[in-house]
Order: sequence, then C-alpha cells, then structure tokens
Amino acid sequence: MTDAEQRRAVMIRALAAMQDRGFRWFFLARAITLIAGSMSSIALAFAVLEIDNDARSLSLVLAAFTVSNIVFLLFGGVIADRLPRALIIQSCYVIDILTVGAMAALLFSGTATVPLLALLSVVNGASTAFVLPAMQGIIPQLTSPEHLQQANAMLSFVRSATTIGGPIIAGIVVAAAGPAWAMVVQAIGWVIAIPVLAMVRLPPPDHAGGTTMFHDLRIGWQEFWSRTWLWVIVLAFMVMNAIHIGAWGVVGPYIAKNDERLGIAGWGWVVSAEGVGILLMTLVLMWFPLKRPLRYGMIGMAAFAIPLTVLGVHPAVVLLAIAAFLAGAGAEVFSTGWNLAMMENIPGDKLSRVSSYDMLGSFVVMPIGTLVYGWLITRSDVETVLVTSGILYAVLAAVTLVVPSVWRMGRPSDAVSPRSELADS
Repeated sequence: MTDAEQRRAVMIRALAAMQDRGFRWFFLARAITLIAGSMSSIALAFAVLEIDNDARSLSLVLAAFTVSNIVFLLFGGVIADRLPRALIIQSCYVIDILTVGAMAALLFSGTATVPLLALLSVVNGASTAFVLPAMQGIIPQLTSPEHLQQANAMLSFVRSATTIGGPIIAGIVVAAAGPAWAMVVQAIGWVIAIPVLAMVRLPPPDHAGGTTMFHDLRIGWQEFWSRTWLWVIVLAFMVMNAIHIGAWGVVGPYIAKNDERLGIAGWGWVVSAEGVGILLMTLVLMWFPLKRPLRYGMIGMAAFAIPLTVLGVHPAVVLLAIAAFLAGAGAEVFSTGWNLAMMENIPGDKLSRVSSYDMLGSFVVMPIGTLVYGWLITRSDVETVLVTSGILYAVLAAVTLVVPSVWRMGRPSDAVSPRSELADS
C-alpha cells in the first residue's frame, strides 16, 4: 500500500461515522447549533450586566436556567423515550428561537429587565432539559455499533473547538455590536439547524404506550440502579463535579487575580490548554478504539488531581498549563468512554431516561460546590484546600476502579478492531 493509500485509509477510519446518512445530517445540525450556541453564555452575561451591573443579578439569571434545567431533566428523559427524538430536538429549537429572540427584542427596545431575562432563562433551561436526553438517545440510532466511538469523538471535537473559539467570537460580536446581536446570530443558527435535522430519518420509538409518566420514570430508575457501574460512577461524580466547579471554577480565578505567578491572562492560557488537551484527544479517539472504556476513562479523570495540586502548590503558568492539558485529554477519554458504556449497555428505548438520571446526579450538587468553595477560601488556607481537593478527587476516581464491572467492562466484538485497539493490561 502506498503512502497516499495509507493516509486515505486512516482518514476513512477516523470519519467512518460519516458513512451513515442519518449521522451526517445530525452532525451538521449539531455543529451549527454548537457554533451558534457557543455565544450564549457571553451574550447573556453582558446583557444582564448592561441592565444592572451587579453580580447578584447575573447569579439570579444563571440560577434560573440551572434550576429549571435540573427540575425538568427527568421528564425530558421520559418524553425522549416516548416520542421521536429528532422531533423533540426540533421543537425545543423552536422554543429556544422564541426565548432568545424575545431577549434580543427586549434589549433592542430598551425594555429588558433582570426578572424578564430570568423568566426567559427558566423557559430556556426547561427546553435544554428535554434536548440533552434526546441527544444522548438519538446517537446510537444514527450509526452502526462499529462507528459509535468515532461518532462520539467527532461530536466532541466540534463541541471542544466551539468551546475554545466561540467565546472569542462572541466577545468580538458583543463588543462591536452589543449582546442583542449575538443573540440574533444564535437564533439564526437554530433556524438553519431545524430543516437540516428534518433530513434525519428514524423509525418510530419502540414505546408500548398506555403507561403513566411516573411508571416510565420508575422503569428508568430500575434500569439505572440495576447497573452497579452506572450508579457508582454517578455517585462519585456528584462529589467530583462539585470539586471541579468549586476548586477550578471559583478558586482558580481567585488565585489568578491575586497571585502574580499566574495572573488573569495566565489563567486564560491554562483554561485554553485544557481545551486543547480535550480537542487533541478527540482526534486520537477517532483512530484508536477504547477496549476498556470505563477503566481508561476513570484513570483519565484521575489526572485532574494534577492541575488541582499544582494550582495550590505552585501556580506558575507553564507548569499549570501542561497539567491542565493532560487533565483535558484524560477528561475526553472518560467522556467518550462513558458515552460508549451508556449507549452499548442500556436498551435504546430506555437510554434517554437513564441518561436523565445520570445528568441529574451529575448536575444537582454543582451549585453547592460553588457555594462551599466560596466559603472555604475565606476560612482556610488556599493551598491546603486545593491539595486536599486534589487528593480526594484522585481517591474517588480510583475507588470506582475497585468495582469489577467498572474495571472489566469491555466492548462488543463488532465495535473494536483487534488490529487498532488500545493495549489492554
């Protein structure tokens, strides 16, 4: 085989999921909404601060979105298992267009208030609660088992790229034209995505009907609780996510502002390095299948203890950026491995419900983590807080590996090529 043929074969393997027509259209629609939606947090933040330059007002609007999202997640999972998932996503996009469009109209007319933006954020948070479980459940319907890892890695690549570049573009748009125009761009993205998503053709959901929503929730809970690997990792992430958002999201910026070894600009480089680690690992995972998705995933997550410890002991920009890069790469191994474990081991007709329980467990304590770490750094030595957090984070990740179903979980034979799989210890 010539070099050109080898390069072509490698590219085909990496983009294998694009052979599936349904996934191609879904990927395009998802890419459009990720690019447009990456402006949302920046646009909303500056819209609120433009009305009332008070951090408490911004907290109120963001909390309205988060609480609404958490409240409706379980119901979103039930609906996504009952109705066509593509239709649910399209309907929620329509709601998002209306809410974001209303925010832009209020800003253009000068009638926007913090309570009105909070109310619209409640609607938007509820809409997102229906989209997320539907997204999780639809992917296995769009591609074959042997392409599932590439599909997840490709979606993660776009998500990571927009996370890095989106805020930069949003900052330029907001600075040049104002937050209302950034919201207009966001709404246009969803308008384009709706007809693209309509090109996805799926069989009707396999739901017998005649059952109540609470019956379906109970069945979803039984599916969730019957898998030890699932609830053990979700329980671990209840604490790990609280540590992540508190130690990294609250203490990190605090140190950046008060320690000249890091600085605000340096913190920007550190966060970007984490994103680059995620981005590059998605490329790796397009070629190399994970034979043990949860084993490698939790080892990858344990790597986040490194930047937490470095942040506390010696927050120099270069050293911390290297540690954040490694942690980002490890987090992406977990993200892809977790999606594969869910999609390959949970029946498709219950996947959205089980995913909603996973999301609820992962999200519900994150606001508490923010509050706890805000209190801790006023009461304790910052280095002690961060080093202790790093140790606890690593221990929690390691404890999950003691569970046999986490350590031993493999992949279906048709999903892993023996010639290209990662070495298994």
